[in-house]
Amino acid sequence: MIFGINIILWLGIINLILILFQLLSGLRIIKVKYKLHKTLGIILFFTAFIHGIYALVINYI
Repeated sequence: MIFGINIILWLGIINLILILFQLLSGLRIIKVKYKLHKTLGIILFFTAFIHGIYALVINYI
């Protein structure tokens, strides 16, 4: 827990922010270089993966 909030919730919030950024930059509403878009997409993949695995472990194991 960080600041009294479960780590699964923190990862979910981070994922939501990253998804919104990816969507807005993909639609060219926010103009960023492709390298940043690609890097944040990779980070999104790993944080979503960790978020999902951690949630499964906590709830089912």
